[in-house]
Amino acid sequence: MTRIFEDTATAFALKSDAELERAYFLFKLISNEPLVKIGTGLTNFAIKARLPVEGLIRTTVFDHFCGGVSEQDCMPVVEKMWGKRVSTVLDYSVEGKETEDPLDDALAKTLEMLDFVKRKDAIPFAVFKPTGYGRFALFQKVSEGKTLTSPEKSEWERVVDRFDQTCKKAFDLGVSLLIDAEESWMQDAADDLVEQMMRKYNQEHAIVFNTLQMYRWDRMEYLERLYETAQKEGFKLGIKVVRGAYLEKENERAEDKGYKSPICSSKQETDENFDRAVVFCLDHLETISVFAGTHNELSSHKLMEQMQQREIPANDPRIWFGQLYGMSDHISFNMAKEGYNVAKYLPFGPVRDVMPYLIRRAEENTSVAGQTNRELELLKKERKRRKL
Repeated sequence: MTRIFEDTATAFALKSDAELERAYFLFKLISNEPLVKIGTGLTNFAIKARLPVEGLIRTTVFDHFCGGVSEQDCMPVVEKMWGKRVSTVLDYSVEGKETEDPLDDALAKTLEMLDFVKRKDAIPFAVFKPTGYGRFALFQKVSEGKTLTSPEKSEWERVVDRFDQTCKKAFDLGVSLLIDAEESWMQDAADDLVEQMMRKYNQEHAIVFNTLQMYRWDRMEYLERLYETAQKEGFKLGIKVVRGAYLEKENERAEDKGYKSPICSSKQETDENFDRAVVFCLDHLETISVFAGTHNELSSHKLMEQMQQREIPANDPRIWFGQLYGMSDHISFNMAKEGYNVAKYLPFGPVRDVMPYLIRRAEENTSVAGQTNRELELLKKERKRRKL
């Protein structure tokens, strides 16, 4: 199969020379781990101390990794990407709060987003995080099978109702809904809830999508079990497959508490797990729709090859590829040019509220050196091409 990811003219077609230089500067910074630690520490301090740093953040890291502060603010980016056949998943990236009002606010925001998404062909999915709808500690207690107090039972009923309101609205509008995965020690409760929603709203086709983090060694078995349930009970599965976002936290907690880490023992094992899950979804396309969220070139090529071997059209609506905005443009835009369904996750929200997300992006890029080096290599190549 032709390797399509070296075409930097296509990858960076939407970037002006100034934006290309900013991207190069940012990834150079991110490649320096001590600098990232100092920078994130100073940024956290500045935000907490209410120092006037929003303008600086907005013009550098925020504008590179985010679409804007509101849905409307994101539309110029959405429309530019849509012009290159790349869709958008608008992601309101304000981290979950622990009190009821922000949880209801998150529900209202997601319901509002569903109406907004319905009107935009360029935005085929909506998304939310389970802990946007309920306290982390409550999800953890339900996951551990502990008895809830009477107030906690009422609180959990409100969490279930928020899930149901959102999934019902997505179903009524015919908009697909991606539900993110989080830490393993709260995920069982979220999985059970999403399964309930699939059973209810995925009768005809996949509206509700659960997210499987394949750096967990138990997720393949979970997928197979979920498929058997769907077959028996007659509903469709929406599965978003990713590698995972909480590796260090998962390993540290397992070590602290003395249990076996839920994380695969090596990067290779994670990669194999991811690819196996994607192939399993392709094997059962009559039941499963798959959203492959990956920045890995090899996994992207493997999925394209599998589709070609099975004579599945590039634009089959049951198969999507996804990457984060500000990263892996060489995958997103080159695949879209070849006719594949591609969507960029486009975070947005008030600058201060989105900072935890941006700090996590910087830390993740630092910990995956190969990813950052690859971004730099391609940015250098495009700078050189433009100079010539």
